[in-house]
Amino acid sequence: MPSDPDRLQREGGEVVPYEQIPTPVIIWGLILVCTLLELVLWAGDLGFFGQAGLRLRRIAYDFGGFWPGLLRGWRPNYAAQPITMFVTYGFLHGGVGHLAMNMITLWSLGRVVAARVGQWGFLIVYGVTMLAGAAGFALLSGTLRPMVGASGALFGLAGAVLAWEWVDRRAGQERIWPVLRVALFLIGLNVVMWVALDGQMAWETHLGGFLSGWIVALWLLRREEG
Repeated sequence: MPSDPDRLQREGGEVVPYEQIPTPVIIWGLILVCTLLELVLWAGDLGFFGQAGLRLRRIAYDFGGFWPGLLRGWRPNYAAQPITMFVTYGFLHGGVGHLAMNMITLWSLGRVVAARVGQWGFLIVYGVTMLAGAAGFALLSGTLRPMVGASGALFGLAGAVLAWEWVDRRAGQERIWPVLRVALFLIGLNVVMWVALDGQMAWETHLGGFLSGWIVALWLLRREEG
């Protein structure tokens, strides 16, 4: 998410044009896992697996979605579910359209983050913000409905990219308005989506992911410099 499409992105101390940034294996792996899961659920929805397949999505959400009620005394389907759901929710999606939007975003932003901090750094940002997104939903949401999707981690990637852009611009004594403009766009996007989806959007997850992504990005930067 560079403010200037021609702006160079750092990769191991070198600079490469944005369009030439390679896609790391870990990103293709995440896209593959999420896509395969959704394709199986989609095929089940269409009846490819008979009557049993029609229940696949419900079962997947029951066992892998993020259920706030499990942190408020609900009985889990298995003992570790209140813990594992902080990760499993991020690999499930609400349909092919939801999946496509998130995977395109993952490919776009993930390449930029990995180019800056490498695959391990990308994994740190992605993992931490996935957990933080779920935590944000648990703390701020008043609903008991399940939450699925990779958007918490994706907003975390966006937060990381903007944090680095902020630091780079201040170091170069450049205007920070482009960073603020993108942040305002993300806020506006959330408002529009929340209205369009009649409130059925986990903005709390987006907020938790974005803020943690910003913080983790600055930590990685200081770690790299120190």
